[in-house]
Amino acid sequence: MRVMALDIGDRRIGVALSDPLGRLATPLTIIKRKRKLEDIQRILELAKEHGVERIVIGLPRRPDSSLGPQAEKVLDLGRELERHTALPVEYLDERLTTVEAERRLMEAGVPGPERRQRVDMVAAAVILEDYLSTLRRERRGEGA
Repeated sequence: MRVMALDIGDRRIGVALSDPLGRLATPLTIIKRKRKLEDIQRILELAKEHGVERIVIGLPRRPDSSLGPQAEKVLDLGRELERHTALPVEYLDERLTTVEAERRLMEAGVPGPERRQRVDMVAAAVILEDYLSTLRRERRGEGA
């Protein structure tokens, strides 16, 4: 099952894609935000192009697990996306994924300006890795 993950920000949407077996997560691209419907159209074009069967959206929760203003913006785009596709859309807690993405890029020696350009799609890959790991645990009967 091919899964697409989204890290939605105010200016960019990071996109990551799993392999066809749903085992590996790879950063795919960045969508520069325009208008909501244009963003959704681009997401759905990528989903169709890559044979995506499910979309996972990172939901930025606060440390106490509550939803703040940024989470509400993400949910707003997610709900609109759900209205325009038959694909299942799920949400996954994405706390600290950007921090993890930054760490990975720094360890890989990616320079600052390039790191800022790539962090959103790497964060989407971190979200997707977490999602795929959760699926594997559930299939083995280990729970979340």
